[in-house]
Amino acid sequence: MTPTTSNPAFHYPQKTLDRANRAVRCAPFRLKFYAIMLDHSVALGAVAGTAGIRNQYSKRSLSELAADGELLWLIQVGILRREVDGQGLTDSFRLTPLGRHLVQQWQSVGGYGKANFGDRLLNALNRWLRLPF
Repeated sequence: MTPTTSNPAFHYPQKTLDRANRAVRCAPFRLKFYAIMLDHSVALGAVAGTAGIRNQYSKRSLSELAADGELLWLIQVGILRREVDGQGLTDSFRLTPLGRHLVQQWQSVGGYGKANFGDRLLNALNRWLRLPF
């Protein structure tokens, strides 16, 4: 398989792109959530509870713990990273170069599609076992 690039400095194997796309399709977040992060960080408080629905970031109301768990999985997959300030880690999240590449790709085609049963099963297994594929 030929690696895909979003930046000449970064080469992403197809397996990495597939896993990241699958994780996003299975996540409870809308494209707007990822698109906002092209320019700004997003705080956990803007995603959790009714704020997530009001901001059109999430498809359903998520507790802070559930939202944090979903965001941490997207960090492990390589789409997001925690924002850091002069004091250390914050409760805000930003896109990684892989995340930026994927969001720009999704915006050009109008979305990232829906997860099917196989996507959900494989994502759950990867998440539970923390497998790198």
